[in-house]
Amino acid sequence: MSEKKDKTFEEAMSELEVVVEKLEQGDVPLEEAIAMFQEGMTLSKFCHEKLEKVEKQMDQILHEDGEVEVLAFQEDESS
Repeated sequence: MSEKKDKTFEEAMSELEVVVEKLEQGDVPLEEAIAMFQEGMTLSKFCHEKLEKVEKQMDQILHEDGEVEVLAFQEDESS
């Protein structure tokens, strides 16, 4: 895995998808599967943190008068 600081969200998601696909195939030796699982968890955490940061940025919208309005987003409960 490349340096996390240089990785984009899209790159991390792509790497995570590869890890998941390999693990789902089921023909990976146990030791390698454990290492891949750990890498997947690291990538997942990285993506989650990126998404949280973007969500916080989107929560604050500047008005024309310079005031900041914090918006609360409602999660989709239709599933």
